[in-house]
Amino acid sequence: MSVPHCSRPLLRRRALAQGFSDDELARMVRRGELTRLQRGAYLQPGTHPDQRLRLLATVAGLRVPGVVSHASAALLHGLPLWGVPTRRLHVTRRPPASGSGSARVHLHVARLPDEQVAVVDGVPVTDVARTVLDLARPSPFESAVIAADRALHTELTSREQLEDRLGELGPVPGARRAARVVAFADRRTESVGESRSRVLVHRLGLPAPDLQVEIFSADGVFLGRCDFGWEEERTVAEFDGRIEYGRLLKPGQDPGDAVFDEKIREDEIRDAGREMARWTWPDLAAPRLVGDRLRRAFSRGRRRG
Repeated sequence: MSVPHCSRPLLRRRALAQGFSDDELARMVRRGELTRLQRGAYLQPGTHPDQRLRLLATVAGLRVPGVVSHASAALLHGLPLWGVPTRRLHVTRRPPASGSGSARVHLHVARLPDEQVAVVDGVPVTDVARTVLDLARPSPFESAVIAADRALHTELTSREQLEDRLGELGPVPGARRAARVVAFADRRTESVGESRSRVLVHRLGLPAPDLQVEIFSADGVFLGRCDFGWEEERTVAEFDGRIEYGRLLKPGQDPGDAVFDEKIREDEIRDAGREMARWTWPDLAAPRLVGDRLRRAFSRGRRRG
């Protein structure tokens, strides 16, 4: 007997209902016809056992259904989860449900209107706006901003919708923290590194930057767009983690040429009267270094003025 091809996990209870036995499933694993994903769940050979599939297997194995929420819903919606644990499945059930969950399932009991529930991969999940807020309430500020920025940038939700949902949440634990995240989130942020950079600048007590700043020469020639800009300081900055120079390559161009072109662009931006600061992924773990780099650029920029 062969298992029908399926990109979703095959659950033991469904296999048994189709006429398979535990011995047959074990033999199929030994022969490489199935891969054991977790207890009671299998995958077709060649399917990468990522966290999304593990989550779907756990959802399918729930004895009491619920709505996937919090970090688990963010994972299914494709939102980045920086520094947020994802091993446990988060499920929300409406009152009067109760329970403590398990090592694999984190159970939440909360009001959940039908209009705040969506379906992803055939699974009921909290919609993006509710997910962002549920994630923001218990998570570190940086982690929550990263998810909120992405949700806004990809237009999966809007600031208006987030603000409306905040009002609907009421005085629940973490509501003030979620409000700070919503106020700080910005749809113009294009990457995780840019989100982390904005949070870092905020924590350093430096002025908030403008985002996606376009730079022109004195005679009106467009020179480029920078991640961050401070007009009064005559300074722009870029997070280089998103610039793998390969993506800048033109047909037939060597990577070294792309690096050279980027250097020329930076010189042109300085000639246009702007100081330039840059930082990379490792620099984000050294806030003082980034702060000092920006303050020096601000000082040079003021002298230009």
